[in-house]
Amino acid sequence: MRREEVTREDGTWEGLALDVRDRPRPGLGVFGAGQRLLFSQGSRTVLLAVVGEHRQGVDFWRTDAYRSAVPPLRAETARALAGSPRRWAHRIAQYLVASPESPLHTGRWLLTRESPLSRWRPADTSHAEYWSSMLGEGHPDGYIDWYEHSVTFEVFPLRPMPSADDSRVKAYRKQAREGTLPPVLLWWVSGLDCHLILDGHARLAAAIAESVEPPLLQLHRTAPSDDLAAGTQDAVGVYASELARFAGLRAVHGPTVPDGAAGAGPRLARTLHGLRTRGRPTWCLPLPGGEAEWHRLTHEATAGRDWPVG
Repeated sequence: MRREEVTREDGTWEGLALDVRDRPRPGLGVFGAGQRLLFSQGSRTVLLAVVGEHRQGVDFWRTDAYRSAVPPLRAETARALAGSPRRWAHRIAQYLVASPESPLHTGRWLLTRESPLSRWRPADTSHAEYWSSMLGEGHPDGYIDWYEHSVTFEVFPLRPMPSADDSRVKAYRKQAREGTLPPVLLWWVSGLDCHLILDGHARLAAAIAESVEPPLLQLHRTAPSDDLAAGTQDAVGVYASELARFAGLRAVHGPTVPDGAAGAGPRLARTLHGLRTRGRPTWCLPLPGGEAEWHRLTHEATAGRDWPVG
């Protein structure tokens, strides 16, 4: 795996790009059969989902089979890396690559602290109120309402959220107060239009209990190297055409016409930055056996319980 630092125009750190190779299938993956989705980790069914007929939302059934690819984070590690999302990104990238049960597969990924979730909090809403409202609730089953999505279901826990008096949450609450809380690791999944919590359920619960902003790292797919090269070539071509257009105007109207670089240059920079950071749809592989296999696995995961899957 090759890593690449991603920075903004002003040089500040934005994320860590991961060029993953020789990993044809994810350990935590999404499989589809029509409107039905299956999230599996290794051989374990983690989450079942059915997209509504009119794409108004998603029925889900969550099992207790999910296991984080990130090992427990020790307090001394949290203190050593506190306040450095860049160092945390490198550490967590190591865990994701080393684990056979992470979402990573061949392609280009980005671990970034630039999640829109933190920017959406209204100024008159506390951190506790906001992050509580963002959690998708229901265990084992529930519903993600896409019409109310921006209010209630931006973050989906892959296991039930622990309570504020859970022993792990109590330990993390102290770190939250001290400002040494490790980041919550999220995975953007386009098929659910949600951020799934890959690691940090107890840390998020601690941040909510203390009403502080939880540090975040978001994982998502970005443009593969081939698309990145082609997109860069296209963007440079547009830039060159724009300068040529202004050169033609200057030839006719004289040097009072600007050369066009003041506008075309920043646009080129934004385009190139977007190519390196913009999200791509999550892989959804065909489920072997199709809907029949999905129903079999559903019956097994729900122990034959009646679940409104249609």
